[in-house]
Amino acid sequence: MGANLEVTPATRRDRCGKCLSVIAPSYNEAAVLDLFFEQLEPVLDACVTAYEIICINDGSRDATLPILLAHRRRNPRIKVIDFSRNFGKEVALTAGLDAAEGDMIVPMDVDLQDPPSVISEFVDRWEDGYDVVYGLRVDRSRDTLFKRLTSRLFYSLFNSLSTVDMPGDVGDFRLMDREVVLALRRLPERSRFMKGLFAWVGFRQVAVPYARPERAAGKTSWRYLKLWNFALDGVTAFSGAPIRVWSYVGGGAAAAAFLWALVIVLRTLMFGRDQAGYPSLAVFILGGFGLQMLAIGTLGEYVSRIYQEVKQRPLYLIRSRFGWEQDADTGQNYSSMKRAS
Repeated sequence: MGANLEVTPATRRDRCGKCLSVIAPSYNEAAVLDLFFEQLEPVLDACVTAYEIICINDGSRDATLPILLAHRRRNPRIKVIDFSRNFGKEVALTAGLDAAEGDMIVPMDVDLQDPPSVISEFVDRWEDGYDVVYGLRVDRSRDTLFKRLTSRLFYSLFNSLSTVDMPGDVGDFRLMDREVVLALRRLPERSRFMKGLFAWVGFRQVAVPYARPERAAGKTSWRYLKLWNFALDGVTAFSGAPIRVWSYVGGGAAAAAFLWALVIVLRTLMFGRDQAGYPSLAVFILGGFGLQMLAIGTLGEYVSRIYQEVKQRPLYLIRSRFGWEQDADTGQNYSSMKRAS
């Protein structure tokens, strides 16, 4: 697990009269949405006086959008943002942060692996004066052994390479004070790794442990290749070590080549041995070629991210919004060409 980010708060807060915003990205989650709202709304009614639930339909291909709109008609505190296509969870979270109007903001998954009941504990710790209250997964027995091991490996690697301390076994599920969200809105990068950004902004943070259950319904859209690319985004977004290390690899290879050449010269002069060297030469050539390709690939990862940044495309496009006055609740066409600051 990563470094402990807990910081003692200075002053207490009062939830009375405050609004809580829940951000819930959804991609093909039609099977679980009814149960999600059924469990979430009673928790919000019990722990805060005002709330909004901002649901982002991230280009779903099932009945996610119609179900969200049906719940919006039942509960006007549910707001819906409909993307023009699938932009990914990290961007959907960003859109929710841009739209949230609450004093407290809670991003969470709709699959109920982030238990809504924990939100009341989040609010308690926010009242204690903490700016960020993050959920710490103390029981991940529902996940496969391979997923648990690779997760620990990633967090260990990330914290060893980056100057940002990111706690392990922590996802996006957390409560953030509005000041934290305003700080996050100032971060304009296109390659979004939200867990790293949450840690980067700092503020007073504390953990709330919880056991992570299985998905309530449906299937996850995360596959191992997608998780691998996600991990690459995280490391390259917060560390230059993967590209810097090739300077040391190149120096080491040059030193090894010089020493080996010296050995060959000495053996020839001292013992007169013939140095045919075809097998060793082939190994050196193939090995050196492989290292060069790895170095170029690592460089390419960073260049591709520079390419994404310099194009200055908007992070997302919104086809329709439901629940905001300017759209008159009609879902009229609305394209977000710039993010709030």
